[in-house]
Amino acid sequence: MQQQLSRFEELDAQVLGISSDSVPSHVAFAKDSGGIHFPLLSDFWPHGEVTEKFGVFLHEQGHPRRSVFVLDGEGVVRWAYHAELTEQRDVEQILKALADIRKDSTD
Repeated sequence: MQQQLSRFEELDAQVLGISSDSVPSHVAFAKDSGGIHFPLLSDFWPHGEVTEKFGVFLHEQGHPRRSVFVLDGEGVVRWAYHAELTEQRDVEQILKALADIRKDSTD
């Protein structure tokens, strides 16, 4: 996702990462990844509160599903994708959803 950040910016999109990991874990992850240039949000405490509201927290496993949500300018979820834990998210699919939403808002 980091390598494609400029393409998201061209579509006036703000990329955010969120997980139920702690802030120190996010700092370590960003460092180990060579630097992340978009915000990483922690849903650590209360554990999983935000991901629970999006319906993706897996109680039996203690963490959220790997999901991507595209929200419009009003904060309404317009597109969502839920991946398997080992599956990479398809950046092209996300960019297409963003472009479609942008097109719909200008029509």
